[in-house]
Amino acid sequence: MVTWIRPTAARPCTLVVCRGCCCGSSRKNPGTDHARQLARLHAAAAESGGRLAVRTSDCLGPCAQANVIVIQPSGEGRQRGGRAVWVGWALDDDATDEVAAYALAGGPGIAPLPPALDLQRIDPPADTRTPAPRRRRR
Repeated sequence: MVTWIRPTAARPCTLVVCRGCCCGSSRKNPGTDHARQLARLHAAAAESGGRLAVRTSDCLGPCAQANVIVIQPSGEGRQRGGRAVWVGWALDDDATDEVAAYALAGGPGIAPLPPALDLQRIDPPADTRTPAPRRRRR
């Protein structure tokens, strides 16, 4: 079996959009068109020529700050020291536009974080920042 590994530099900037119990929920945020938001991000990725990818996640954790989107750096951005940016309260068209524009400009490690997204930046859950302790074998 042959495994192909894409070069790190070719990896696109990736948006991980939470669509779990709270994010994407019309019960929690009834004034937000969650399906439209996701469709707009997918459209931006389709038009990006491979520079942007969009994935969804069942739950990213910080439910009190829904909708949460994680902007992961491209391979080049990671090589330049970029790290994932967690954005909360991404509930309206302006937030969606800011996220898409930042990612299309290169994202973490390539483009400066826009002030509006800096205000919406949140901390990732603790379990994503530090590795879990290893269990001893018995």
